[in-house]
Amino acid sequence: MIENASLIKQGAEAVSNVKEAIVKERFRKTYRHPALDKKLTARRVTQEARSLFKCHKSGVDTPILYFVDVERSTIYMEFVEGKVVKDLILETDGEWSTQLAEKIGTAIARMHAVDVIHGDLTTSNLLLRDSNRSLVVIDFGLSYVSSLPEDKAVDLYVLERAFLSTHPNSEDMFKAILKTYEKNYKASKGVLTKLADVRLRGRKRSMVG
Repeated sequence: MIENASLIKQGAEAVSNVKEAIVKERFRKTYRHPALDKKLTARRVTQEARSLFKCHKSGVDTPILYFVDVERSTIYMEFVEGKVVKDLILETDGEWSTQLAEKIGTAIARMHAVDVIHGDLTTSNLLLRDSNRSLVVIDFGLSYVSSLPEDKAVDLYVLERAFLSTHPNSEDMFKAILKTYEKNYKASKGVLTKLADVRLRGRKRSMVG
């Protein structure tokens, strides 16, 4: 752990706050061979940094990338002062739904336009900046690059399931997200067609258990 850092959360990786920066440090997986673990961790750290940079360059608001230390499996990035969208929706009872839907749909459209798949799209990984109310997408730890409509559809499906499980009666808001996504992403037709297939498979798995 970095000196003078306070631990924010800990799971497969640790996220610490150092003054105005976030220090994200990936832990070693003791169940893997050390050489393999080092290789896989380096690849994951590099991919997360690339996704952050690529999205930010494309117009998606993300934490600014400061420094990547592959040897220490650590990423230094901007500490964003803001409100978690999950909490905002729960606290405001739909007051922000229309504006949030447009912001979220636009952000995902821009992300998918450069073939970045987030991998963990939930309302916990979306923030509204305190300074300008811009929507910030965070935690690209599971991100990867793909041009496949199927992968982008799964990204949307993960977010839809997060809405359904965390935010009751949010169906209209998610429809608005998809509407904005479609408007802002030229290749959205194929993705939304695949989304219907992914939903069907999800329902079948739920029925089977």
